[in-house]
Amino acid sequence: MPASLPPAITQSDTPAAASAAHQRPQLSAVLELLKPITWFPPMWAFLCGAISSGQSLTRDWLLVIAGIILAGPLVCAMSQAVNDWFDRDVDAINEPHRPIPSGRMPGQWGLYVAWAWTVLSLLWAAALGQWVLGATVVGLAFAWAYSAPPLRLKLNGWWGNTAVAVCYEGLPWITGAAVLAAGEFPAWPLIAAASLYSLGAHGIMTLNDFKAIEGDRRMGVRSLPVQLGVMGAARTAWGVMAVAQFAVVGLLLWLDRPIQAAVVMGLIIGQAVLARRFLADPVAKATWFSALAVALYVSGMMVTAFALASLNRGGAL
Repeated sequence: MPASLPPAITQSDTPAAASAAHQRPQLSAVLELLKPITWFPPMWAFLCGAISSGQSLTRDWLLVIAGIILAGPLVCAMSQAVNDWFDRDVDAINEPHRPIPSGRMPGQWGLYVAWAWTVLSLLWAAALGQWVLGATVVGLAFAWAYSAPPLRLKLNGWWGNTAVAVCYEGLPWITGAAVLAAGEFPAWPLIAAASLYSLGAHGIMTLNDFKAIEGDRRMGVRSLPVQLGVMGAARTAWGVMAVAQFAVVGLLLWLDRPIQAAVVMGLIIGQAVLARRFLADPVAKATWFSALAVALYVSGMMVTAFALASLNRGGAL
């Protein structure tokens, strides 16, 4: 890992940025910076956690919606703004069309948005109770540590992907379950399921790194494709996803939920079929595999959530 980051590209480095130096960003640029397409995983995980609690979602629907907003449009959106600000030098190589390197987010507005969303997330979480506030503080800390110096966990794919996986899957799941259970800490099977799906999400995060290999190499970002090579990273990504889900199948069988275990197993088989094509050409097929295989992966999360809910309602947990 390099001792320090290369000098960040300043706004004067591009003609478009220089002409926009004293302007405010358009709302469209702010929305693009916050990347709504990335909000789905933590929102889905929070919903899975709420369902797995076995409590009535219709009775506490306002709380559920508030938690989903916190997980996606607030905390996840904040993490995207932080990442883009501290990645502006890498993005100038990999994706120069993004709001900051293109100059559509002038001056230090990217950093201002990141801080504003951090404060807004804390205020929203505080209104939902101490448990939610505590989980949000942890998530925000991971988000800043992932992107910002001095930790900048993303410089190493093992650490960075772990931080994102926990924030995208495990933490929202556990928070959702605790919120619906009136702040009670979830039973161990819920913790186990959330942890296993977080582990699998580490592989999903690796899929995102295939599109930035050249820029990562040049800027000293040791993503798994850089560390392990293209094929090594591809096999690792799929292997981690598969092992985590096989463990979920084992958990469901242990909990006497064979039907749900069979459904999750079927979803794994579907992913395995897609993985064969992905492994034949990882760089070209990473985005394709991520779109299709992850849809099956998150479907398994919901199946598992309903299985745990049935146990909670039956008093087995």
